[in-house]
Amino acid sequence: METDEFWNIIETARSNTGEGHALDEALVDLLASRSKQDILEYQECFDELHGAIGRWDVWAAAYLIGGGCSDDSFTDFRAGLLALGRQWYERAAAAPDSLAEHPTVIAAVANSDYVLFYEAVNYAAAYAFKRITGDEEDFYEAWDRHCAAQQGPARNSVDMGEDFDFDDPEEMRRRLPRLAALYLPPSTA
Repeated sequence: METDEFWNIIETARSNTGEGHALDEALVDLLASRSKQDILEYQECFDELHGAIGRWDVWAAAYLIGGGCSDDSFTDFRAGLLALGRQWYERAAAAPDSLAEHPTVIAAVANSDYVLFYEAVNYAAAYAFKRITGDEEDFYEAWDRHCAAQQGPARNSVDMGEDFDFDDPEEMRRRLPRLAALYLPPSTA
């Protein structure tokens, strides 16, 4: 699946939300209307984009926004960034601190809401496959076959960049100044 087609699916799902219909449900509906091969190709593209933002600077943004962030939560945060659509995904990938401009992030500060962590988006392909076949395990078996059949160089892990201490407020202010201004108490220095 080409990247543009992947983003078209995400954007279509985003436009199909509302009135009790969540994004993950709209995404499952769209994927379930496609072929099994399309679903596998969607998952392949999802994994590639999801992996591309598996970096320390993005994790630091998740840490600030979430008031902490485990590795499982970081998986959900990256799914949430994908759910925001291409424009915000690309902005956050280029500069995670730009999330300080996202309306949901800004609103969450005042309400102490837990935002941008969207676990169910990680499983949209599996849920769509289950809807088609009646068995969720069918997706994982098909996924294993799909991955084994892929030719070309093995996927390399993403360079996570420079690791740093998320619990050091001054380091966070230096690396993510706008998010730190929203989520950390004022510096006394």
